[in-house]
Amino acid sequence: MPVKYEGPTTEMEKAETSVFGIPVSRQDKLEDERIRREVQQKRLERTQRRQRRNRRRLLAGAWAAAAVALMVSYHFGLRALWYAAPKGDISNGGVDISQIRYPDWIDQAFIENPVARTGTPLTEVKDLAIHYVGNPGSSAMGNRNYFNSEGVEVCSHFVVGLEGEVIQCLPLNEQSVATNQRNKDTISIEVCHPDETGKYSEVTYNALIRLVTWLCRQFHLTQENLIRHYDVSGKLCPLYYVQHEDAWLQLKEDVGEELNAYR
Repeated sequence: MPVKYEGPTTEMEKAETSVFGIPVSRQDKLEDERIRREVQQKRLERTQRRQRRNRRRLLAGAWAAAAVALMVSYHFGLRALWYAAPKGDISNGGVDISQIRYPDWIDQAFIENPVARTGTPLTEVKDLAIHYVGNPGSSAMGNRNYFNSEGVEVCSHFVVGLEGEVIQCLPLNEQSVATNQRNKDTISIEVCHPDETGKYSEVTYNALIRLVTWLCRQFHLTQENLIRHYDVSGKLCPLYYVQHEDAWLQLKEDVGEELNAYR
């Protein structure tokens, strides 16, 4: 007697396969395929996001490098312009120091001591630094000659003397060695005094006011651009004008009045 086959039909066989002996339906296969596509799509999206981030970082880095290059070029361009000033242009607020005409009351006697006169370019002038020589009764030329002595490591742009004489020791496009970290952007003025108080005599005081006023006009500064060595390093210099704040303020006021007289 024939035995009827009770196994799966053709349709069931088509709908099912075996994975490691475990039956898998067509629906399961479709679900697996959907999940696989979702995983692939997420991987693609992550890759695209990562690529966009990398492009943004590269672009930001390129902009930063360009900005640094521009600042470096600008800085060294200004230094080059200033250093070339005696031969041509300079860029301190439009000032061309080759065109400055010095009054006959300034005696130019540039020092040659290579230790004190370093030749480092003065790339800008922000302030005028006032000092006192600290050697009562010494003359402007005596202090200039001291700066020019072998082994001496300090100097200023100008020395104002007991008789009102003004000696220029350095060109205005070179740094002095007088005002610590502000050597890089100040013009320094040493002032002689008759005694240990450090107070300037009347004739010396008036010569200083005249010099400072002239420099302010050349470099487009005001009395607010006057500083003391003390304001930079805390050194008691100029002594009298540190110990007597009112005298210092009066000096600045006198410069302001002289500047207003030219307007």
